[in-house]
Amino acid sequence: MIRRTFSGIFAFLQTPIGVILITNAVWQGIVWAAKIPSNIIVSVVILVIDGIVAYYLFDRLIYFFSQFVLPIQNPKYRQEIYSRVLHFETGRRGPAFFIKNGRVIKHKGEEDKRGAGVIVLDTASAAVLRTDTEVRDTIGPGVKFTKWDEYIAGSVDLRSQWLFIGPQPNDQPYLNPVPTSPKDFSEVQNRRKQTSGHTRDGFEVSPTISIKFNIKRSKEKLPTEGGVTSQYGYDATSVRNAITREVIELGTQENKLTRLDWNKLPAHLVVNIWREYVRKFKLADLFTDDDNNGLQFIEKMINQRVRQYSVEILDDTGSKTGGWQPSLEFQQLKSRGLEITEVRIHNVFFDKDATDIEKQAIEQWSAEWLNNAQKEEKFIKVKESLMETQSREEASKKFAEIASRQFSGKTTMPQDNPFKTLQLLILPLKEFILSESSASNDMEKELRKLDDIWKWLLDNTVEIVPPENAADAPPSAQSGNAQ
Repeated sequence: MIRRTFSGIFAFLQTPIGVILITNAVWQGIVWAAKIPSNIIVSVVILVIDGIVAYYLFDRLIYFFSQFVLPIQNPKYRQEIYSRVLHFETGRRGPAFFIKNGRVIKHKGEEDKRGAGVIVLDTASAAVLRTDTEVRDTIGPGVKFTKWDEYIAGSVDLRSQWLFIGPQPNDQPYLNPVPTSPKDFSEVQNRRKQTSGHTRDGFEVSPTISIKFNIKRSKEKLPTEGGVTSQYGYDATSVRNAITREVIELGTQENKLTRLDWNKLPAHLVVNIWREYVRKFKLADLFTDDDNNGLQFIEKMINQRVRQYSVEILDDTGSKTGGWQPSLEFQQLKSRGLEITEVRIHNVFFDKDATDIEKQAIEQWSAEWLNNAQKEEKFIKVKESLMETQSREEASKKFAEIASRQFSGKTTMPQDNPFKTLQLLILPLKEFILSESSASNDMEKELRKLDDIWKWLLDNTVEIVPPENAADAPPSAQSGNAQ
């Protein structure tokens, strides 16, 4: 008790008023010891003036420096932060919280404080404030000053989130019934039961289901009351609905009413849809080798149920009836301010007794492999024939393009000498083979053939004399024409 009393006195003496009192007391002691004449009234007046000046300066300095305590961007918050800092050392201050990624960070005993407080939220967080009797306000990223009777009803993460439920890839809930330890076995079985469902022919199937969801975002990114614009699209109505609208889960193992948190509702809805659809298929239908097997079809229908206003109606065998019905799951998500953007099904585990399905598939494939091989052979032959025809056409076009290179781009007179025309056709072919083809025995043979043709053309090329000058031509020219 005595220690606490002296601690309070020392704390008071460290304040500006305490410093002034100590200074004046020391000064009066010096004056009295030195026997200097003094007026007690004047001393009291000076003491009062010093106290007033010190208190005013202290108050203004707190007001000035309090602006830098928090990143406030709203001018009306200056008085709010000043009052919080002014009463920080007293017992009248309220709680101070920081919400990061939807999680409330606080000191021990902070939630028990009552009074005007402050909450700082990062750009990925939002929350709802309430009193003991009513829901007050929805707050987004930035700084929020709370009143004495307000506290946090709940907080959310504005980022997109992935939720994985069901067995892990290395689990063997059916093939390995003997656990390495009771704890591991219990954990594996709990994960199996999260997504466990039964097919139409009675087999148990338990897949891993991944769900991507988020709080519904506003179309336009507008700044909050604190002047902060969140890149995640803060929408006050969606945040308020996600926190305040409760969903009760029925039929739990303890036979109690369980309140679902906002981030647990997507998994609850998706698992129920999965169990509804898997009952419409046999186990063999889930693993067919076509492009739209049972698992892919169920995954597609789940995505429609949680993302569309209405979905197609299926009969008890998983076939479409042609009718449509409203999606209750989509309406529930919308009323809670949530949206699911993607659902995936993978790592499917099933009961060990279902291994007969694999044997049946192997036997069926063995019986039909010859027919399948013959069909593949016919298909390959037709494909080779088409490719051969196409290649021949392309080669003919390429040959015509190369051979006519000397005749394109300019107008020439008709050649009277056919050997000269053959020379113009052979020359670009020879140049193309030399420039584009690598050295090989086949190419050397082709080049030798072209050289032989070229020499033959040179040996047989003679000047052609027009018919009207044939009589005047020398005998050698006439004999050449005869040849």
